[in-house]
Amino acid sequence: MKKNLAILVATATLALTAAPLRAHHSFAAEFDPNQPIQLRGIVTEVEFINPHSWIHIDVTNEDGSVVSWAIEGGTPNTLFRKGINQNTLPLGTEVLVDGYRSRDGRNRASGRDITFTDGRKIYLEGSAPPAE
Repeated sequence: MKKNLAILVATATLALTAAPLRAHHSFAAEFDPNQPIQLRGIVTEVEFINPHSWIHIDVTNEDGSVVSWAIEGGTPNTLFRKGINQNTLPLGTEVLVDGYRSRDGRNRASGRDITFTDGRKIYLEGSAPPAE
C-alpha cells in the first residue's frame, strides 16, 4: 500500500511540474544565433509576464505591408530593476531591435537590445547573447 501511495505521489508531482518546466526554454532551443535580425518598427504592446517579457512591434516592409513581430526580453523583475517599465516603451514609439530570429520561422525574435530614434539604447536582459 505504501509503495502504491509513493508511486501515486511521485506521478502527481511529475504531472504538476511538467507544464511549468516545459514553458521555460533556453535561447538555443527557440532562437538561432546564426540568424541575427534587425527590425525597425512601432511598439504596439508590451507584456511584462513571466518567464520573459514580450515587446510587440509592427514592421513595415518595403512593399508597404505591415508585419507584427513579438520580441522576447528578460524577466519583468530584471527589467523593472533596471528602470524599464511601461513608461520606457510607450505604445506608438518607433524602435530599432537587434536580436535573433526564431528557429520555427514565426515572426518572433529574442531581443538583444532596443535603440530609440534619439539614440538611447536599452539592453533587454533576455536569453539572447550580448553583442560581440
